Amino acid sequence: MKKEKELAHATVCFLKKRNKILLAIKSRHIGEGCWNGYGGGIDPGEKTREAAVRELKEETGGVSALPDQLEKVAEIDFHNTKSDGEIFICKVHFYMVKQWQGEVQETDEMLNPTWFDVKELPLNKMMPADKKWLPIVLSGKKIKAQPKLGPFQKELLEDFEIEEVNSFNDD
Repeated sequence: MKKEKELAHATVCFLKKRNKILLAIKSRHIGEGCWNGYGGGIDPGEKTREAAVRELKEETGGVSALPDQLEKVAEIDFHNTKSDGEIFICKVHFYMVKQWQGEVQETDEMLNPTWFDVKELPLNKMMPADKKWLPIVLSGKKIKAQPKLGPFQKELLEDFEIEEVNSFNDD
């Protein structure tokens, strides 16, 4: 049986130009087979924005952005129920990136990078909670949420509240 990956803290970046965002298909770990932004775990001692910049560069094949070019748009505590019933929480920091250097390449972890109009996202092929919160963020709002997901983060277990905020503690 496939082992479920546990993360306590992670980042995701969405590259955005005009009314389009860049998504790619995750080839492994959390979100495997789903369209997603670029990100991953935060290493011990690493600051959140530093992790976001590092993950963006690794998963895009070399795109670079400066930490102050990342706009934090969401902070989501995913309550994940594993196959054995154990629950772990992963706090994910989501960023919108409107300035960067370099060209996005397909990588081992992120396949078929594709620009999508923000009004025509492949929401049914993304992570289960994305269809509720991502359109709100793309409308220009900042949010916090705490969705509950089933094994391998493939199923939303119940509806969840979204709190609009003006800023985040670590901005």
